[in-house]
Amino acid sequence: MNSKKILKGMPKNNQQNNKSKIIIPIAVFALLFLGIGVGMSYFKKSLYTVMKVPDFELTDQNGKKITNKDMLGKVYLVEFFFSKCPTICPVMNTNMKAIQNQINNPDFGIISISIDPENDTPEALKEHAQRIGAKSPNWHFLTGDRSYIGKLADQFNIYVGDKEDDAESLNHSGMIALVDEKGNIRCRYNKENMPILYYSGLNYEDPEGKIPRLNGKYHPDRELLIEDIRKLLN
Repeated sequence: MNSKKILKGMPKNNQQNNKSKIIIPIAVFALLFLGIGVGMSYFKKSLYTVMKVPDFELTDQNGKKITNKDMLGKVYLVEFFFSKCPTICPVMNTNMKAIQNQINNPDFGIISISIDPENDTPEALKEHAQRIGAKSPNWHFLTGDRSYIGKLADQFNIYVGDKEDDAESLNHSGMIALVDEKGNIRCRYNKENMPILYYSGLNYEDPEGKIPRLNGKYHPDRELLIEDIRKLLN
């Protein structure tokens, strides 16, 4: 006996109750499916909050004191570098310059902190800024006490070599922190929906960003940063 005959033989109230029992679960599953889809879409577009940016106060290339409070209201990047670095720093600076040119927004800035303050005086950093084409008034090349800068890097969780170790003192990570207008370090999620925490300022020989190379033609995190900076600025 088919379902139509069964329903036909039932009282009308029973028929309506059975229809309701069928329709309600379908509606619930549809709403649940829609909610999951919307939630995943939001999840992929949202940026993870890593932590508050550490407090800092250093001197820029114009001899001006710059603090984290001065940067409130701006979306900005933070990197550690030094001007005489022959390896990854020129690559990082080039990628920063490309981001500067792409964003071109008065509410965007860059903080480049030297780990070689003995050589990177404000005057030396000003020459360096001019040489690499740093045009934005919000791109600050900062210098100060080396021990202070080492502790600051630790607070950022970005690797900088120990000042007391001659072999390690000028080693540093190529990682970049993205800071929002409220002073929070932010990042996107990877394909496994885990926060990446920091972005790479390096170049790669593959588009997936797995094999770093100084003269690599791919810079996937640069493109991600441009996209995420625009999200925060909007």
